Amino acid sequence: MSAIARSKSRIFSIISRTNRRFSSNVTTEPPKEPIISSSSLLKDQPPPPQNQSPPNPEASGTEKNRWSFLKYSVIAAVTGGVATAGYASYAYTLDEIEDKTKTLRESAKYTVGDDASATDKFQALLYSSAMTVPAKLVEFYIDLRRLTEEQVRGFSEPTSDQLLPDLHPLEQHVFTLVLDLSETLIHSDWKRDRGWRTFKRPGVDAFLEHLAQYFEIVVYSDQLNMYVDPVIERLDPKHCIRYRLSRGATRYVDGKHYRDLSKLNRDPSRIIYVSGHALESSLQPENCIEIKPWKGEAEDTVLLDLIPFLEYVAKHRPADIRTVLASYQGRDIPKEFIERSKDYQRRMQEQKQHGRFWRR
Repeated sequence: MSAIARSKSRIFSIISRTNRRFSSNVTTEPPKEPIISSSSLLKDQPPPPQNQSPPNPEASGTEKNRWSFLKYSVIAAVTGGVATAGYASYAYTLDEIEDKTKTLRESAKYTVGDDASATDKFQALLYSSAMTVPAKLVEFYIDLRRLTEEQVRGFSEPTSDQLLPDLHPLEQHVFTLVLDLSETLIHSDWKRDRGWRTFKRPGVDAFLEHLAQYFEIVVYSDQLNMYVDPVIERLDPKHCIRYRLSRGATRYVDGKHYRDLSKLNRDPSRIIYVSGHALESSLQPENCIEIKPWKGEAEDTVLLDLIPFLEYVAKHRPADIRTVLASYQGRDIPKEFIERSKDYQRRMQEQKQHGRFWRR
């Protein structure tokens, strides 16, 4: 037994020495690893946040889907609103839109009586709250459109509903002769060697001076007043033209400036408009005499040929000049007037001869 005990003690001593040698090697010679500077780590990536749990892939995907749905919903709502506003602006007038949306705008102010139940009051509150946003949007559109139309009207409508002052009481019987300027009384052209020049139509001086005795003469042009005023000053030194109207007095429609004779503050049955482009430039063709546009021809006599007809109208004062002009529709008025005058004199001569025959 003593021999066995000595053997066990020897084995334990060997194992203990081996363990001490192994632990000594581990502590004195640690494994060598490459050193990475802290600045490089901080530069390459940010430090991990503290007290933050790792992201949940399912939650982030759900959040992205919600944001995409909200974004596309807003885009669809804005697009639909703009399209609806555009169609309403094209299809309906402002008064029609106000009438059609009256119920919607009043729904935001929906209330119930004091004797209503708490449930009814709560439902009324919910309904008015839900309709507030659409009603406010409609009111905003109406206000914006009204402001826009007022701004556009300032450029497209005449500056006043009464472009001329009231006619003197002693001149209530006088007809108003409205004349265009370009290619009617004058002609302007440009050449490289001399630039712009303005020429008077042949007979314009005699035309204005003679007819000023019978008519209230008004020049109505679609040119700017900075052009009209100096031209009239040189064209009419004797002041036969009473009033001059320029582009601000025209009505702008579809890219063209029209003369609106209804804004002249004169009886429409006593207005005559003479122009080389009368039917194209006036909103009242029944008051128009269209003559040949003047391009600078030296032998032109159109204004002088028109004097007899206009003088006859001023002296005989027909009840409605529009009826007279309608009888000349499609005809050359100066030539037709001469033919009718000759026919009238011939018939009068025949009546005189017939009367002499019966007296015999």
